[in-house]
Amino acid sequence: MQTQTAPGLSGAESSELAGVPQSQATLQGEVGCEGVGLHTGEPVQVKLLPAPANSGRVFVRTDLPGAPEVSARVEAVHQTLLSTELTQGMASVRTVEHLLAALVGMGVDNVRIEVNGAELPLLDGSALEWTQAITQAGIVTQAASRPMTRVTEPVWLHQGDAFVAALPAQELRFTYGIDFDLPAIGNQWQSWSPQPYLGAATSDFVAEIAPARTFGLLHQIDALRAKGLIKGGSLENALVCSEAGWVNPPLRFANEPARHKLLDLVGDLSLLGVIPIAHFLAYKASHQLHTQLARSLNSLAHAKA
Repeated sequence: MQTQTAPGLSGAESSELAGVPQSQATLQGEVGCEGVGLHTGEPVQVKLLPAPANSGRVFVRTDLPGAPEVSARVEAVHQTLLSTELTQGMASVRTVEHLLAALVGMGVDNVRIEVNGAELPLLDGSALEWTQAITQAGIVTQAASRPMTRVTEPVWLHQGDAFVAALPAQELRFTYGIDFDLPAIGNQWQSWSPQPYLGAATSDFVAEIAPARTFGLLHQIDALRAKGLIKGGSLENALVCSEAGWVNPPLRFANEPARHKLLDLVGDLSLLGVIPIAHFLAYKASHQLHTQLARSLNSLAHAKA
C-alpha cells in the first residue's frame, strides 16, 4: 500500500459553512434492535441510548464483566476483513460500519450503544432499520458546538488499482466506483452529497443510501464459510450474485452494490468523529483502505494540533 499525504487539514470558519448544523446532537430516547451477526451467526441485541455532549459514539459490551467500553474512533480499529472491528482493552465489537453510517448520516454525534455480543446484527444487510430506530428514538441538539475541519490538500492511498482519496471541496461529497467481472454488477458508480449537510437528519440519506444492502459473490461463499466467516449471511440479509445474475432479486437500486460501498465508506470515515469537508473518492476500495484514509486524516489533524 502506498500513501501520499500533505499537511492538508484546516479549521472551517462558520462563515464558510452556511447551512451546516453547528451543534452536536444525541438521541431523545432509547431504542433497541436485535438480529444475528453476519460473521458469527450469533443472535445479539443492541440498545441505543442518549449520551452527553462531547462523549462521541461509544459501544458498551454489556455481556462482559464490568461492561467495558469501545470508542468508535479510528484508533480502535483492530481488523478490517470483510467488516470493521474495533478493539479497546479486552473488548471488541465487529461489523460496526452500517450503524455508524446511519448515526453520522442522521446527525447523531453522541450515543451509548449497548450490545450483548461481539458483533452487531446485520439486520436486512443495509442501514435502513438503523435509521428507522434512530427516527423512533428522536434526535435532539445539544449545547456543545460541532468542531469542523476542511481538507485543503489532497490525501491519496492506493493498493494496486484500488484507491481512496480526500480532495479539497466546497461541500462534503462521496463518490464510489466498483468494477466486477460478473455481468450483473460490472462497473458502477454512485455520488452523493448530503443536503443540506451530513449531520442534519437528512431524508436523502434515508432514501438514497441507507437502503442499499450488502452483497456477496456466489462462487466465494463456500470459501468464506470455510474460514469461519459469514456464518449469519443468508438470502434475507445479503444480495448474492452469480455468473447468471442475481440469485435473490429484485434490487432496491440499479446500482445498489455501489451505493452500499458508499455506505460502508461513510461508516468507516465516521471513526474520525466528525467527517471533514472534502470530496471523498473511492474506487474498488475496502474497509482496510477506508480506515487507512481515516488514520491519515487523523494523523494530519493531530499534527496540526
